[in-house]
Amino acid sequence: MSRAIGLALLALAGCATAPPASAPLAPPAASGPFAGVHGDGIAVALPPSDWWRLFDDPALNRHVERALAANADLRVALANLDVARASERLARASRLPHLGIESGAGETRAVNQPSTTTVPTTDYDLGATVAYEVDLFGRLRSAAGASRADVEASAAALDAARVVIAADTVAAYVDLCGALAGARIAGDMVAAQRRSAELIAHQFREGEVSPLELSQARASLAEVEAIPPTFEADRKRALFRLATLQGKPPAEADQAEVGCSAPPKVAAEIPVGDGAALIARRPDIREAERRIAAATARIGVAIADLYPRISLGGSAGLTSGGFDGFVTPLVSWAISDRNAARARIAATQGTAASALAQWDGVMLRALREVESALADYQAERARRGALLAALSETEQTLKRARARHRLGADSYVLVLDAERTRNDTARQLASSELRIAQTQVSLFRALGGGWEQPPSARSAARS
Repeated sequence: MSRAIGLALLALAGCATAPPASAPLAPPAASGPFAGVHGDGIAVALPPSDWWRLFDDPALNRHVERALAANADLRVALANLDVARASERLARASRLPHLGIESGAGETRAVNQPSTTTVPTTDYDLGATVAYEVDLFGRLRSAAGASRADVEASAAALDAARVVIAADTVAAYVDLCGALAGARIAGDMVAAQRRSAELIAHQFREGEVSPLELSQARASLAEVEAIPPTFEADRKRALFRLATLQGKPPAEADQAEVGCSAPPKVAAEIPVGDGAALIARRPDIREAERRIAAATARIGVAIADLYPRISLGGSAGLTSGGFDGFVTPLVSWAISDRNAARARIAATQGTAASALAQWDGVMLRALREVESALADYQAERARRGALLAALSETEQTLKRARARHRLGADSYVLVLDAERTRNDTARQLASSELRIAQTQVSLFRALGGGWEQPPSARSAARS
């Protein structure tokens, strides 16, 4: 009879086995080379983990290091990881025997001798108890596996936060440098336009130009004088972002280290790798994969609720001066709750299907972000080349217009037009230089680098 019961329990255990968790596979096309690697400025080599060092700016490197050590969002992610680790320890502890000690003391009265019935005595009880759940149907094992997958997902989320913080810090620094370069160009434009306006005013007083030309010169001056305040606002916003990313209040923004006068950019070819390397490197894809593993393990927990729970319990100790002890098995089976258990199974299966769909979405979004960043980068490089050629032509046009004005062949209005065209082209070129640096940051962000940290940096981030 006992053998038959054992065989039946083993058969039930086989039925209660959870489905194995397997890593999702990306389609072959997603694992191949990126569509944009055939253009100039792109290399198929793997990007370095500390990709911001490719900008070759020591001040930028220090900003990133400080942000990775003190950012508030990283501290939140670290706390979430600690919570997940504590939950995993709790799940592992539930698979171990539970030990306890019980004691008590009380007064009793003797009843054997009439002469002593009024004399109280004190009894002392001391015992130890043990309880252990036999994980025959894998409920505790599946719960521990789900907790372990949650820890790995939280670790991946922390890595994803590092990617974002590093990229945001570099982007803020690039915007700061771009604002400084733009302000410098705007200042040159204002100075040149002011000289032109003063010359026109002098010529007007001498009767050499008309009121129309004077009005045009003053309008051009007012137009370029409106440009510098926008760059000053851009500079302050970038400083505020840098301060916040490094865990500092905006009031300390002006203390930020600045080592640039123009947007930094990667001079060499940008290494991007391929789709397979991207899927293996991006932390958000790894997090989504671990969420699938956790959801699959919880299916096993729900399935195990269909079957009985078997526990072994025992106690031993001194009771009323004598030794007593026992060991007993305990079987509990909520037969009336099977419909609820099957509903929980369906819910966990739906959660696992949702996690798989989320992985597909994260993987496709990662590929799209890289391809879009590659397209933007290559388009901006082509635009910059055209603007360089245009600036060279506008410089020549301005020289010729000034020469013709000195010879009296043309009015100064043509010089003003040529100067305005040259200044506008120079401003567009500066904007293109900033845009190239920004697209490089966006590309590295999409590639998912920057989450790997040495132990010293991780310790600093935790403190």
